[in-house]
Amino acid sequence: MNRPKGKYLLIPSLALALQLAALPPNVITIDFPGALGTQALGINSGGDIVGSYQDPRTHGFALRRGTFATIDAPDARITEASGISPQGDIVGEYQDFGFSTHGFKLQNGTFSQIDFPGATGTQAFGINSQGYIVGNYQDASFATHGFELRNGTFSAIDFPGAHLTEALGINPRGDVVGLYQDASYTTHGFELQRENFTTVDFPGANGTQAFGINPEGNIVGNYQDVSFATHGFELQNGTFSTIDFPGAGQTQALGINASGKIVGLSLSHGFLLRPTP
Repeated sequence: MNRPKGKYLLIPSLALALQLAALPPNVITIDFPGALGTQALGINSGGDIVGSYQDPRTHGFALRRGTFATIDAPDARITEASGISPQGDIVGEYQDFGFSTHGFKLQNGTFSQIDFPGATGTQAFGINSQGYIVGNYQDASFATHGFELRNGTFSAIDFPGAHLTEALGINPRGDVVGLYQDASYTTHGFELQRENFTTVDFPGANGTQAFGINPEGNIVGNYQDVSFATHGFELQNGTFSTIDFPGAGQTQALGINASGKIVGLSLSHGFLLRPTP
């Protein structure tokens, strides 16, 4: 792995510099040095962050204690790192030079390929402290299903009656969150707890996606309002809160850890949102 130093990208314009300089103290931008764009996708209990950046090729990254490391799967055209466990194991996806998509697990510097049996493509998105992994796969008809990989055994995750399901996050209890599309192609979030599905819909939204869940059961994700602008959200104890990066027209909340720190994406910048006292 390459390990470039530094935490922040130089701001390309004065207007944007002034905007970011005015951020509240609990919001930090995450920009891989010299990158064209950065996405923060996952965070663990220790505050380590994973995601992807473009240079213009897409690479994964890990950010630990202020230092970035590039993550490129072997023989990959593109790599994205999506989830990180408390132990520091990283999961994500990569596309090989034959344009096939595979999941991966990176543990102690060693990559392992993740392919759902018989699938035409596999993506890994979340990993918990037990090493259970969730993600998606495409079957022979290219329909998308969620999956869980537990102790070497794959299980499909399909929301009842949905024609598309994606499993995107998992917490230490094994609770899974993700999204599904109903028969009218409306997108909803879901939580899967002890084999029971619950729909997660932001009130009044045109669409909702759930991306992350922490040990306390707090859920983060995105929703589209009536004008189809995208906002992040946190769902805590049955109450939704909107997350909007200051001054940005689009915000996505993609990961949350045990202390309530949230990572996501706004325009071409990743961000870290720390809970206020």
